[in-house]
Amino acid sequence: MRARHVLAKEPGGTFGSPEDIAISALAKALGHPARIGIVAMLHERRSCIGCDIVDESGLAQSTVSEHLRILKTAGIITDEIERPRVCYSLNPDSLLPLAGLLNSVLGKDGRGDLGGAIRCPPSSRKTTKSSA
Repeated sequence: MRARHVLAKEPGGTFGSPEDIAISALAKALGHPARIGIVAMLHERRSCIGCDIVDESGLAQSTVSEHLRILKTAGIITDEIERPRVCYSLNPDSLLPLAGLLNSVLGKDGRGDLGGAIRCPPSSRKTTKSSA
């Protein structure tokens, strides 16, 4: 993936580039604690059978199936049918656009060290306490 400063847009430019849309889809797919848990499980185990995910998550089979469908649609996981089971694996390369954005936001250098802090600049307006 080529490096780019994803936060700076040209004056008068718009958000919604194909890369922005792809990152948004990944973030949306990861936007539930159960899906984060599934990704973590698949990262740890390298692959997993669907029924193992159901057993470990404590969620209903239909709920796990829906979370797996969302992750698969986003390309975050892949599946391989081994009758009568389905084996799921993490597709880590699919997360590179999101990782690129996060590294840019965090200002990580090539060694993975933070190059700066994230904070809002001081306000130029003085704030005063209102007396009640």
